[in-house]
Amino acid sequence: MRDEEIRSARLLDAQAKAVELFAEVERRGLIEPGQAERVVSDRVRDLANELFGVKRFWHKRIVRSGPNTLQPYRQNPPDRVIGEDDMVFADFGPIFEEWEADFGRTFVLGEDSVKHRLRDDLPKVFAAGRQYFETHPDVTGEELFAEVVRLTGEAGWEFGGPHSGHLVGEFPHETINGDEIESYIAPGSTAPMRRTDRAGQHCHWILEVHLVDRERGFGGFYEELLDLG
Repeated sequence: MRDEEIRSARLLDAQAKAVELFAEVERRGLIEPGQAERVVSDRVRDLANELFGVKRFWHKRIVRSGPNTLQPYRQNPPDRVIGEDDMVFADFGPIFEEWEADFGRTFVLGEDSVKHRLRDDLPKVFAAGRQYFETHPDVTGEELFAEVVRLTGEAGWEFGGPHSGHLVGEFPHETINGDEIESYIAPGSTAPMRRTDRAGQHCHWILEVHLVDRERGFGGFYEELLDLG
């Protein structure tokens, strides 16, 4: 198997494990009212270790609920106890055998129809963003970000973050790429996304969708591999 095929297979395997992890989180009911976000985050951390021997995460572990779901990644809102009718999202970056996964999903506690609609729109916006990527061979990070923001507005929501994704690869990609804008799907990222990195390897990308309803005070988050799978 060629090196690039191996890299792709490892990234897909890491994501498959993240999918299994989140499915088990839901099966075990780890996200529940009355628990602090930090407690739930630690439960997910411990479950990742139990299932896959995960010891490290390449970015901070995020569990956010209620108004905290309006905050983008770089913010650090105070720990909050999850409420009965909250929207909750989890964003984890587990490292599986030195390969990064980055996976985010949203859960709705209660029967609020608007919250359920926002949650259900997350994968739809993601799929439309992926389709745009697939049909525009020379797309830049800036162009894809603009399209995701447009799709978000079309669905009736506001986009909640300064970017809509980033490079992913062998740990630690953040050390390799730093905070360079070309590592993100964001305004100012003008290089074609389909390119090789400084090591001559194909760039692989995570697409993030953060939809918010600022008036009602909640949001949702969804992320996974963009160019593989």
